[in-house]
Amino acid sequence: MGEVCKSWLSVIWRVCNLLMSLFFALATYVQINDPDAGVWMVGYGVPAVLCACVGFTPHVTETLPCRRVADLHVLISSAVVAMLGWRLFRERITEILQQEEGREFSGLMLTAVWLLLCRHSGRAPVGMLRVSTAVSITVFPFVAWLYYYIHKELRSNWPSHCQTAI
Repeated sequence: MGEVCKSWLSVIWRVCNLLMSLFFALATYVQINDPDAGVWMVGYGVPAVLCACVGFTPHVTETLPCRRVADLHVLISSAVVAMLGWRLFRERITEILQQEEGREFSGLMLTAVWLLLCRHSGRAPVGMLRVSTAVSITVFPFVAWLYYYIHKELRSNWPSHCQTAI
């Protein structure tokens, strides 16, 4: 019974990574209209590729190049998240997703948390805690994106380049 459970957990883990890869790929695509598109396309594109690798071959997280790229991305993302977070705090912004910096903050935080969740996931079978966390994190961005897509009035104050990609 334990082997069957671990097998299902592995399948769910891989599906979550493929879905997050899809989400990060979509996030990369919508940056097309952004004035600083290159930076944000790399910021979402790297996790998209890494998540696809984990989804197709989970043991890839243990290879040195993959670990270094993920670690570098987490390091840079953490630094930018700290700067954006400080700016949001200093300006006392409460509706984070209504400000471009807040959306950037949230997106980078999501990439960093997800890459940290993937860290060393290829060493041993994934456990229930990691998979449960992965499922809840995977559901959130899709539901939030759908919610903002349906409720157009929430996007009315966004800059034009944030309203036209999808």
